[in-house]
Amino acid sequence: MPALACCVDAAVAPPGHHFAGDSSLPASPFSGVPPATITTAPAADNSHWSPSLSSDLYRIDAWGGPYFTVNSSGNVAVRPHGRATLPHQEIDLLKIVKKVSDPKPDCGLGLQLPLIVRLPDVLKNRLESLQGAFDLAIRSHDYGSHYQGVYPVKCNQDRFVVEDIVKFGSPFRFGLEAGSKPELLLAMSCLCKGNPDALLICNGFKDLEYISLALFARKLALNTMIVLEQEEELDLVVDLSQKLGVRPVIGVRAKLKTKHSGHFGSTSGEKGKFGLTTTQILRVVKKLDKLGMLDCFQLLHFHIGSQIPSTDLLADGVSEAAQIYCELVRLGAHMNVLDIGGGLGIDYDGSKSSNSDISVSYSLEEYASAVVQAVRNVCERRSVKHPVICSESGRALVSHHSVLIFEAVSSSACDDAPPMSAYELQYFIEGLTEEARADYLNLSAAAIRGEYEACLTYADVLKQRCVEQFKEGSVGIEQLATVDGLCDMVSKAIGAFDPVRTYHVNLSIFTSIPDFWAIGQMFPIVPIHRLDQRPAMRGVLSDLTCDSDGKIDKFIGGESSLPLHELEGNSGNNGGGRKYYLGMFLGGAYQEALGGVHNLFGGPSIVRVSQSDGPHSFAVTRAVPGPSCGDVLRVMQHEPELMFETLKHRAEECGQGDDGGMASAAVATSLAGSFHNMPYLVTASSCSMSAMNNHGFYYCSEDDYDDVVSDSTGTAASAGEEEQWSYCCA
Repeated sequence: MPALACCVDAAVAPPGHHFAGDSSLPASPFSGVPPATITTAPAADNSHWSPSLSSDLYRIDAWGGPYFTVNSSGNVAVRPHGRATLPHQEIDLLKIVKKVSDPKPDCGLGLQLPLIVRLPDVLKNRLESLQGAFDLAIRSHDYGSHYQGVYPVKCNQDRFVVEDIVKFGSPFRFGLEAGSKPELLLAMSCLCKGNPDALLICNGFKDLEYISLALFARKLALNTMIVLEQEEELDLVVDLSQKLGVRPVIGVRAKLKTKHSGHFGSTSGEKGKFGLTTTQILRVVKKLDKLGMLDCFQLLHFHIGSQIPSTDLLADGVSEAAQIYCELVRLGAHMNVLDIGGGLGIDYDGSKSSNSDISVSYSLEEYASAVVQAVRNVCERRSVKHPVICSESGRALVSHHSVLIFEAVSSSACDDAPPMSAYELQYFIEGLTEEARADYLNLSAAAIRGEYEACLTYADVLKQRCVEQFKEGSVGIEQLATVDGLCDMVSKAIGAFDPVRTYHVNLSIFTSIPDFWAIGQMFPIVPIHRLDQRPAMRGVLSDLTCDSDGKIDKFIGGESSLPLHELEGNSGNNGGGRKYYLGMFLGGAYQEALGGVHNLFGGPSIVRVSQSDGPHSFAVTRAVPGPSCGDVLRVMQHEPELMFETLKHRAEECGQGDDGGMASAAVATSLAGSFHNMPYLVTASSCSMSAMNNHGFYYCSEDDYDDVVSDSTGTAASAGEEEQWSYCCA
């Protein structure tokens, strides 16, 4: 008899439910057949598995090189200095998580996940690699000027990220780009400590206040260039500069004919959001010439779009812009800088493809060479002095230096219920309506004949009929559960059952990975440990929010599920078992600034980790807990202190006469802790973690690593005593 018939005979009773069998009932036609054994989670065979196989499976070397690898322990490790990283300098991400999340009595920091790990050494290496690529191209092509980049702060406005870039870029005159008034303020402040020749590029739509700030920056001896995004901005610049007595340096953003056809190319081309047409640029030249200010016109800017997929498209756009640059020189402008904008892409999936929004087909060196060669060729033909080449490469600078780490707290899977006896099966059959009984008999006959497609059809008909009868009240919930179990077993037996599990993660996708929800941007997601074991499951990720869009079901490589390991714990859940950590990589650009507070889930905790010569290769130089429940409530105009007082008063009213007020005091203490804790789930092993408010952070100077307490012995002391509302609000 076909095995499928055994499955039909072994229909599943719901957990805890027993049918009342009657020995007088006739035996089932399948009563002598042993039930089929279905394994929902086959044990992984690790005897022939290795960390290198996991690296290949998740494409870590393809998208993560040279900064991420899998070490011999099966954990993801950071190579903070890229290819120059020595073996003893590699940083184990799992050790960072342990250091950060362990309670303070165990020499941990007591921070809650999710967690962003910032790696300033990686950021420094990215900046030096970009500069080195352009320096090499300039030497190789005998270029007559130099490269001088700027970082567009919109990619990640975090104070320490921006300050790091100014510090690391100072030897290269690396500057900043701003696109709004607050961005301009932070850029001005940071560049006061930078190289005096570093550029301050002022992009974006401008009003009087914006232009005033830019002119003040020039008065402060900052190398400021105001880029016109609209023609009418010129009048504001001219009027204000005359009133303030400041000679401005002006640039224009040109709308090129060259267009990037991908998702990120919507701001390029003649109908792009920003920039001036050639006709408008000519009017700007004539107006400045008439005012005797044509010497102020020194920069040409353009932007094809983010994630430029190929150097062919890049060279085409750069050549067009270089022609405009040469024409401006011919018209008398004192041109000096060609700003090629952003567009230097990231290979998020490691495919090196030119036909994808998440990949690019070139290296840093190939990108720089294409730019330098295109500019040189045009300028040589036109006998124009080679300009300073500026780029606004933000995504390429900061994406690699940040890793988001979060925990899978449980997974959903169909439980294997015990098979029914022949009498229980017969009782179930007789409880069906006549139409449903006929459906079951058709299913049984098809199973005996081995007609698997027909089995699926009859199982689906039976299920739908029972659902309708349940809605009418003629079928009970026990019978409905039995039908569900029967249909699942049929699907498993013929290989039509979906083996993909849902892994529930302690994260808000809307807050921490907003680009996935908003535009379908995919990032590499990988378990950061257990990579010496074969992942036996496949799963999708579901976040904590009460929103159907709060899931990740698309992954790099065109996959709709991710290879994952079985959670270690009871009944497929992680409670009481070892924790399972996942990492989202290459997310250092845009995600933090774009994230919202959907369901009032705030941002992650953040730690800053530098390579050191200690026993575990790293030092935590700064740690900040994520926003508390009180913090995110304030974002929506609530007042947590008043809320606490209201709830405390209600607790006192409800607890009058109980234990002398001790019960209400305990409630108040618990409420205070809830306001101070992060909104995310706290696992059982972390319940002893002390609450921290957002002013309790750890910090030590990176200039003196000897004073940094590394991961094995603790970290610097808290900047202040932790507040407890149960006292300060009493």
